[in-house]
Amino acid sequence: MKARIAMLGDWVRRRVTPAGAQWFDGALREVAHDGGEPALARALGWAPRKLGKADLGLSDGEAAQAAALRPGLDAALWSVDQAARIAFILAGLGGEPEAFAARLDSLADTAELNEAIALYRGFPLYPGAAAIEARARAAVRSAMRPLFEAIAHRNPYPAEQFDEAAWNQMVVKTFFLNSPLWPVQGIERRANPALAAILLDLAHERWAAGRAVSAELWRCVGPYPGPAACAAMERVLAGGSEPERLGVALALARAEGSDAALLRAACARQGLDQRAARAGWAALAAASG
Repeated sequence: MKARIAMLGDWVRRRVTPAGAQWFDGALREVAHDGGEPALARALGWAPRKLGKADLGLSDGEAAQAAALRPGLDAALWSVDQAARIAFILAGLGGEPEAFAARLDSLADTAELNEAIALYRGFPLYPGAAAIEARARAAVRSAMRPLFEAIAHRNPYPAEQFDEAAWNQMVVKTFFLNSPLWPVQGIERRANPALAAILLDLAHERWAAGRAVSAELWRCVGPYPGPAACAAMERVLAGGSEPERLGVALALARAEGSDAALLRAACARQGLDQRAARAGWAALAAASG
């Protein structure tokens, strides 16, 4: 815990004025010493005004330090005030995992949106990962895209902690919120047939309604090329948009079996395989969004 607070503190101090650093250190000491909600609430509320909201913009060395201390930690989109708020939460809630989880719940219930985004982005750094899972699931159920993405995007916590049902719910939710899938960590590792079936049904529902299907949907369907999935992907290859066809081609790159091989051959005849590999999922998501 201390090493994680120290790392966050170093990031903040390097990016703020001397006055801001002085305020941060004083607030951090107060939160850690007091251990109560009033001090933590003050620190969380004042952080943007005292430290600013500039992008954290980690250096390569800082990113490597983060990955070494906490594998999977990705702070690429964090701001300075968010890093400070996460440090305050770590210093102020303390205690055993169950006590930390209870106090985190209380904090999340009253947090305004920007505070809540910081709170959820900090999940990989909190103690007692299992004890706070219920709160993470609550964020996944949120209809507010920024809140959902705070836990779903660039965050190793869901792939590590969610069971299959919760994981599948989160992935499917990305499409209902028109949120990109590519920033979700662990997509290939957590792929499963149940998720492929759910997304295949979603594709048919959207086709029936005359709506477009995200190219990223096929990323979770391609690894399971059963008869229904193959028929849907053949349909895309025959008449889908360019991003959709490239999505199918990229999804099939690692699929196994003779049916997948036939579909890959069809992709190659259209010149999709190489174009898909060059584009990547982030570009396909943007093109199909």
